[in-house]
Parts: sequence; C-alpha cells; structure tokens
Amino acid sequence: MKTEIKKHLIEDIIPFWKGLRDDENGGYYGWMDYEHSVDKKAVKGCILNSRITWFFANAYTLLKDESLLAEAKHGFEFLKNHCWDKENGGVFWSVKYDGTPEETLKHTYNQAFSIYALSSYYEASGDKEALEMAYTLYELIESKMRDELGYKEAFDESFHEIDNEKLSENGVIASKTMNTLLHVFEAYTELYRVDGKAEVKEKLMWMMDLIAEKIYNPELHRQEVFFDEKWNSIIDLHSYGHDIETAWLVDRSVEVIGEKKYEDKMTPITLDLARQVKKLAFNGESLSNECEKGVDDTNRVWWVQAETVVGFLNAAEKCGKDTEEGKAYIESAKAVWEFIKAHVIDKRDGYETGREWYWLVDEKGKPYSDKPIVEPWKCPYHNGRMCFEVIKRL
Repeated sequence: MKTEIKKHLIEDIIPFWKGLRDDENGGYYGWMDYEHSVDKKAVKGCILNSRITWFFANAYTLLKDESLLAEAKHGFEFLKNHCWDKENGGVFWSVKYDGTPEETLKHTYNQAFSIYALSSYYEASGDKEALEMAYTLYELIESKMRDELGYKEAFDESFHEIDNEKLSENGVIASKTMNTLLHVFEAYTELYRVDGKAEVKEKLMWMMDLIAEKIYNPELHRQEVFFDEKWNSIIDLHSYGHDIETAWLVDRSVEVIGEKKYEDKMTPITLDLARQVKKLAFNGESLSNECEKGVDDTNRVWWVQAETVVGFLNAAEKCGKDTEEGKAYIESAKAVWEFIKAHVIDKRDGYETGREWYWLVDEKGKPYSDKPIVEPWKCPYHNGRMCFEVIKRL
C-alpha cells in the first residue's frame, strides 16, 4: 500500500499539478472539465492556489526534490502578489485568470487555508516573509473575524459581515460552521508546529474545548455541521467525511501541542467519531458522503475517500495496531485504497502529464461525467495529503 501510494504521488499527482502551472499569469489554471480540457481563462480560486502551494511545500519537505520547492515558490508568489488585498488586508475569494480581483469577499475559511499554505511554505523554504504573512492573517482572523463564542464566516472586502453563502449547504444559511472551525484549527496547528508561539497554542486548546463542548454530539456520536450564531445546530446532518477528517486532525493537534490533559479529553471523542463513521457509512469498500434527516447520500466523493484512508490508519494507531479493532481499521484503510485505485483515480487517456481523481463516483464506482477534474475546490490537498500521511505513517 505504501509503495503503491508513493508511486501514485510521484508519477501521477505531482506531474498532473505541475502541468497546470500558468507561467504567463501566475498561479495554476483553475478549471479542467471531465474531458480533460483546460480553460486557461477560468477564474482562479484563492483556496485552490493556497492548497496547491501547501501541497508542493509538503511534497518538497517529504521528497526533497528541488523542483517541488520551485512549484511551491510559484504558488507563494501568486498568493502574495495577486490573492492578497493590499488595501484592506486579507485574501480574496478568487481572482481572474490574469490575477486581477474577481470575488473580493473575505471568508474566514479562506484566510485559514492561506495560513496553512504559508506556514508549510515557510517550513520548506525558510522564507520569513511567508511566516510574517501567516501571522498577519492570524491577527486579522482574531481581531476581525470572530466573536466571544467562535469564528464567524463571511465578510465583504472591508470586513463587514455578510451572509455565509459560500460555506452553507443543504438549504440553510449558517452563521457558524463546523467546517470553518475545523480548518482554522488545522491552520493554527500547522502555524504552531512550525513556529511554536504560545498564544497560538492557547487558541488551539480553546478550539479543542469548543469542539468537545459545542460541535461534538455525544448522544449521536457525531459532529453537528451548521449552526446559528450561538452554536445551536440548525439541521439534522451527519457529514461522514468531515467526521473522519476531524478525528485525525484533532489527534494530530493533540500530538503537536503535547498536553496530556487534551490527549485524555479528545482521544475518546476522536475514536468515537471514527467508530461511528465506520459503523454507519463504511460498506467494506468505501465511504458514503453524508446523512441528512436519516437519508444517506451514498455517492463517493473523492476527498471523503482520501480522508477515510488516513482516518482509519489513525484510528488503528489510537486503539493499537495489534488489537483486533486496530487490525480491522488497517484492513478497512486498505480496502478504501483498493476502491480508489479501481474507481476513483481517473485512468482514462487524455492527460498530458500525470493523472487526477474523479470528483464523484457512485457506490459502484461509476463516475459522474458532469463533474470537472479541476475546479476551485478540486485540488491535491486531500489526495496529496493522504499520500503524505500514508508514507509517513507506514
């Protein structure tokens, strides 16, 4: 499994994303349709470009290939020169193909992913400007994008709060979301890991308390997803993918901060999330997407499968690889990888370099042809990170 996944990373995913580099206008092309046609004038999502920068920085840190650091620098320069609002501060939602602003709203989620990318790029390159930019965004989030209860969601370019249409789904408009909190948490974990500032550690512990006390539902063994401004859940929704992702990201942060109190507090929660996901959503081969009001969406989303491999391996470590439960998690992770190999990796001809994953397949593995291969949310963050984690863990 480790050998196959490392080969897939080096021979497929890395060459594919190198091939989308835009040397004329900067960054990476923002759209490839199902038939592998690249739209070189498509909008470039700033989340897409921050995630690609994060990917290449971590690929370099792991593999020590200088060409990967060059790709990460290319992404960093695009974030700095085009995605950054030099007048008001913060990172835009998206820019046009030529790097001029397109959607200028500021979303907390988006700022968090830039912190994630800048922290990793700092680790890879030693460029202190990247670390300074990460802290500028950190201070912006803490001063303008939260209240006493938690992180708010969406703002206009001058940081006046607006409706959270970007990260609301399933027919609701949420004032606060599990998803944004999770990725602020993830970004701060990376920032603390590479620089170790005490105030960031304090924020991480505060967010763990928030996850334990407001997001995690012990009666239903899941996280709630969408909330009003006071953390009251506003929809009956179980996001299987986010729960298995949260489980290992929280465990990673616990390891990074090194506080026994939080290991004791959070490990029972993360194991409960993993066990419930495996019980309800895993069919022996792959993972369903979510369950709304008791009805499962059994489609297989690319990122959910990637996070499941990592989440099951992490759960095996937490309950003991040599225990019966641990062995079952390892076998389940292998099964999901087999499903990914057989059905989610796009093995069709037509790529100039490398290859990527389908956005969505059904439970039997048939791809949906109305979904693109690359778009503002579709990037090497989830599947690339799965490769990094498997290589490091095994």
